[in-house]
Amino acid sequence: MANREALRELQTRLASRLQTAKMEGLSISWLAVRAGGSNYLFPLAQSGEIFPLADIQVVPYVRPWFLGVVNLRGGLYGVVDLAAFIGSGSAARRPESQPGEASVVTFNAALEVNSALLVDGLAGLRHVETFTGSEPPAASAPPYFGNRYVDASGESWQEINLQLLSQLPEFLSISA
Repeated sequence: MANREALRELQTRLASRLQTAKMEGLSISWLAVRAGGSNYLFPLAQSGEIFPLADIQVVPYVRPWFLGVVNLRGGLYGVVDLAAFIGSGSAARRPESQPGEASVVTFNAALEVNSALLVDGLAGLRHVETFTGSEPPAASAPPYFGNRYVDASGESWQEINLQLLSQLPEFLSISA
């Protein structure tokens, strides 16, 4: 219960900061998340809602990174372990092994994909002024990887284009 209240407080703070930024003319660009020991940036325009990790119903005969389906506000969403899909996690983690801060982030409804990404934690909103440098993705990087940014503390953040990810045949094909 405390985790749900903490998540609600975080969502309220994020919404408040977003509203303040709009009024001040700041350009907030990303939702920052952590998954599998790595830092990722989701474009706000492509991100949907954030939910605490709920009871995921396991689906048989699917790829290891597809954890199952979950009911979010009356809609069924497929849950993908982001770290396992990208390959930065050793293997897909079962929902019951997640720490209390794990959440799912849905895709924006405009992308028309009922899918959610399992993340280990939320790190707030980021805008381009937060970072001290950036570099384009390597030639061997997945097509949904955007620029890699470095913040003032030296942490690296990988941008993920959720729209490209949602159209990727490998992402859409969950059968094992």
